[in-house]
Amino acid sequence: MRITSFNPLVMTTDQESIVKLFEGLGFERQHEKDGMECREDIDGIRMKDANGFCVDVVKSDRIKQDMVSIRMNVDDFDSAKEELEKQGFKALSAETVNDTSSKSIGMMSPSGLVIGLVEHIKG
Repeated sequence: MRITSFNPLVMTTDQESIVKLFEGLGFERQHEKDGMECREDIDGIRMKDANGFCVDVVKSDRIKQDMVSIRMNVDDFDSAKEELEKQGFKALSAETVNDTSSKSIGMMSPSGLVIGLVEHIKG
């Protein structure tokens, strides 16, 4: 397993206010994904600043308050998930979110650290 990117991810019900906050800090929208094939309630915006730092802002109506986690893109989802499980991480949902461009799942460590594990599907 190789980590291909590693950055903060903000989960929120008020995506636009968080995006405006980061725009004020010099970040610009790079990529937007409205809805996912199996989870229409999730919208994501990837932002990047002039130094190459990234932050993802994800809208979900399923959360009660803003949450910050780490997004970890990998080249081998199954291997990475297995490694995190060996370290004591547990999946936050029963199913992996799959669509045509990625698969992902939230994982939580015993101490409460949340990692959003993602593999982009290359077509």
